[in-house]
Amino acid sequence: MKSIVVKRFAASDETREFEKGRFELVLLGGLTIGRAAYAPGWKWSTHVGPLLARAGVKSSTSALWSQVVVKSQWMMAREVELGPGDLFHIKAGHDTWVVGDQPYVSLHFLGADSYAK
Repeated sequence: MKSIVVKRFAASDETREFEKGRFELVLLGGLTIGRAAYAPGWKWSTHVGPLLARAGVKSSTSALWSQVVVKSQWMMAREVELGPGDLFHIKAGHDTWVVGDQPYVSLHFLGADSYAK
C-alpha cells in the first residue's frame, strides 16, 4: 500500500518572522520548501539584510533558486519586474522589493533552509 504525506504552510515546520514579512518552511520528501509573504513596502536590504548583518554577513550571499511568484509584483535591483507564474534564479548580491500595494507571495524550492536565518 502506498502512503501519502500531506502538509500545509498553515502548519509549517518553522516560521521566520521579520518586519513586514514572514518565511514559512515545510519539510516534505527530503526537501525544504519555503513560502515568503511580504507586505507592501517590504525591501530585502531593509527587512532581511539587517538580520544577516547581525550574523556578520554584509549582503545576500546566497542565490535565490527555483522561486515562483504566486501573488503580486516583485522588482529586482537589476530592473526586472516579476509577477504571478514567473520562475526565476538570481545570483548573490542583489536587492529586491515589493511593487505596489498588494502583499507579495512566492514559493522557494531550493535554498529555502538558509533564507532569513
